[in-house]
Amino acid sequence: MIYGLKATVTYLLGIDCAGRNLHVYPDDTFVVSYPRSGNTWTRFLVANLVYPDRNVSFANIEKLIPETLQSNRTLKRTARPRFIKSHEYLDLRYPRTIYIVRDPRDVVLSTYNFRRKCRDIEDDFPLGQFVDDFIAGRPVSGWGTWAENVASWIFARRQNDSFLLLRYEDMIKDPASELARVAIFLGIEPDPNRLRRAIEQSSADRLRGLEKLEEKEWAASVGFFDRAHTQGRRTDIPFVGAAKSGGWKTALPEACVHKIEIAWGDLMTVVGYELVTVGVPQVMRYRAKPFLSAFDLTG
Repeated sequence: MIYGLKATVTYLLGIDCAGRNLHVYPDDTFVVSYPRSGNTWTRFLVANLVYPDRNVSFANIEKLIPETLQSNRTLKRTARPRFIKSHEYLDLRYPRTIYIVRDPRDVVLSTYNFRRKCRDIEDDFPLGQFVDDFIAGRPVSGWGTWAENVASWIFARRQNDSFLLLRYEDMIKDPASELARVAIFLGIEPDPNRLRRAIEQSSADRLRGLEKLEEKEWAASVGFFDRAHTQGRRTDIPFVGAAKSGGWKTALPEACVHKIEIAWGDLMTVVGYELVTVGVPQVMRYRAKPFLSAFDLTG
């Protein structure tokens, strides 16, 4: 009874976190990824694609494409059809999902810098220890580890017409082609001018500029659940990263690369990431090509 009363009060006050308890509608589309895998960039790309007449910015992105950290009340008030950002592992209720996957060797570096920005760790925190924690899922996250999150989606939904897999690296290399795939998936004519505008309005340089101008306004617009953490972030470390792939090749020590490949090499091979410290896992040698073909990752 006490739990039910508390849940009702937090809902009415708009200070709950919808998370996996959000109400899902049949016309919802979810933009999903493991954290620090390009979700914010994709969120802006989708918003600029779907709302070509809007000036999409950090000041209104939480209204155009809110995230599951918002309150249930806020999400229920969002105009339908809704586009919602999520980091959740597989949720069978999601009717249509755009999933972004990124090389975990880059994800760990981006996460390390983000944790510094959020003051969760100091600048001198050992990167090797952070990699160990990242692989083990420490501190425990409700989204699972990189491998748990990625595998939960792609192995369950890979043959489903309501699932679109994007690789961050392919988006960096050829954003027009990848965004055209998104447009077709959403039933939008992939007009070159519309695609070009969405890409220009979502460029890393523009987003970094908007972040500087609107950081306080953005922090005030996020859900109550995430607001304190957002407002306490360092301003000398940008939220919007360098928007590049392969940074791990020079920034991540070989020992750290090896640990990640030993832990997740089979799954990394499945989604097309080349291993450099270990061979292709024997169990994956006859599975990787058909699996990739099913996703048409090569365009």
